Amino acid sequence: MLDGSPASRFLSGLGAALGRPRAVVVASAHWATHRPAVSAAAWPETIHDFGNFDDRLFAMRYAAPGAPALAADVARRLAAAGIACDVDPARGLDHGAWTPLMLMYPDAGVPVVSLSVQPRADAAHHVAVGRALASLAAGDVLVLGSGSATHDLRRFRGQGIDSPPVEDARRFSAWLRHAAEAGDEAAISAVWDAPDAVSSHPTPEHLYPFHSRSVQGRARASCFTTPFAYGILALDAYGFGGASPA
Repeated sequence: MLDGSPASRFLSGLGAALGRPRAVVVASAHWATHRPAVSAAAWPETIHDFGNFDDRLFAMRYAAPGAPALAADVARRLAAAGIACDVDPARGLDHGAWTPLMLMYPDAGVPVVSLSVQPRADAAHHVAVGRALASLAAGDVLVLGSGSATHDLRRFRGQGIDSPPVEDARRFSAWLRHAAEAGDEAAISAVWDAPDAVSSHPTPEHLYPFHSRSVQGRARASCFTTPFAYGILALDAYGFGGASPA
């Protein structure tokens, strides 16, 4: 949000490239629950769920409206797929949700529904969640997965924003791109068997938004950009369902 990184520049142009959807459903790495949950607040608050960062970040507010009817629709779609889903009437937008959206749609004019991830579930569960929500696109709803292709903050200390990628993170980012572009659902569902997966993700929550968006209808992904930040964060961006890098 503050450093003008390649990832932030990409997101700043993405909203205009995609156009304005009717609403956004964003699966955020920063909302972890035992089973799926969606936010149904009419006016979700901005959650500053971090510490020891620049004061300018704590001053930011993203005042997008919610979409309670869409939240109920998401819950119905998941239930129809045999996936129980809770509806949270008070949940706000954590920084996994408002950070990309503030860059994509800075006027906060697009209604937003948040979707949680389940760190105790497996990758195949999140692929099933994504498949159940695939048809939302037909109703002009953008489904966004907000996480990180690699996320080992134990190695953050001493890294600058332009530090070269650490080797295992670089390898895992390349593996993920190959699997996604091939539409290899079996490999993506068994991601923790992939080389360097566990070292790149000591905890799974930052990868599961990718699964919640991936392989919908067995579509192959398009990789838009693969920027690194601080040497350890692969901030790769993918489009699914026929999206084009152009």
